[in-house]
Amino acid sequence: MVTRRHMLAAALASAVACPARATTYPDRLIKLVVPFTPGGPVDVMARLVGQYLSAKLGQPVVVENRPGVGGTLASKLVASADPDGYTLLFASAGSLAISPSLYRNIGYDPIAAFAPVAMVANHPLAMVVHPSVPAHSVAELVAYAKANPGKLNYGAPIGTPPQLMGELFRTLAGIDVVLVPYKGAAPALTDLLAGRTQMTILSTAVIVPPILAGKLRALAVTSGTRWHELPDVQTMTEAGFAGFPQGSWTAVVAPAGTPPAVIAKLNGTINEGLRSSELRDAFVKIGAEVKIDTPQQLGTLLTEELRKWAEVVKSSGITVN
Repeated sequence: MVTRRHMLAAALASAVACPARATTYPDRLIKLVVPFTPGGPVDVMARLVGQYLSAKLGQPVVVENRPGVGGTLASKLVASADPDGYTLLFASAGSLAISPSLYRNIGYDPIAAFAPVAMVANHPLAMVVHPSVPAHSVAELVAYAKANPGKLNYGAPIGTPPQLMGELFRTLAGIDVVLVPYKGAAPALTDLLAGRTQMTILSTAVIVPPILAGKLRALAVTSGTRWHELPDVQTMTEAGFAGFPQGSWTAVVAPAGTPPAVIAKLNGTINEGLRSSELRDAFVKIGAEVKIDTPQQLGTLLTEELRKWAEVVKSSGITVN
């Protein structure tokens, strides 16, 4: 027979065991869930961070891609996982700050369901067109689109900054372009390079190499100042779109309730990696800039970003069926 004394003893044992487990963390495989397809900028950054964590923590870190529904499938999976530090989300502005305003009944609270761990990187986006499009500036693109309504196809991953920025640009410019949805940046880029779509806005982490190779034409960047890899390309502000969102970000979060000691260990290890030339140089090569924050600073950012993108969604009139 289970007595009250037995129940209290079990609860006490559980409370004592939690810190004990945190001090031995990690002692087995860690799963890092990515909300998008392999090969895109978020996936590439996740794999770089995962490799560093594995080397420093002495345990395998496996990247698991769970694309779909603007990153909400992966987010819901991690939100409902055991809060023990062995299932983490490699989050982005798309999955945690944008999708909650686009989709109904996502099944989790984007703030309350997660424990912030570490900021990883900021990365601006670049507006590009296929060389077949007769436009060499944003103004020329707007003029061409107005003269050819519905002719341009715009490829973007659903529920991400590229989609939001594309729709916002369409609204501000008053043009008719057709959105072609993708599950990730990699397939969107593949179709653009093949000429199956004609334009997009994607992270510099993935779009700069084909621009430099002459396979795509850059018209503008979303950064506040000209991007160092594309010094001859205007910013959106210079192109006449002041106040346009300046980019996106990536970060690591854990399920709410993850022990503070585990959060602290992960934050310290990730930040150590971001300070190293190993990771910093790798991020620069893919067009991203490392960003080092505390869990508390990341938590503040998440709240602010959720509010900001909700306003963008509302002003652009974007809906998702």
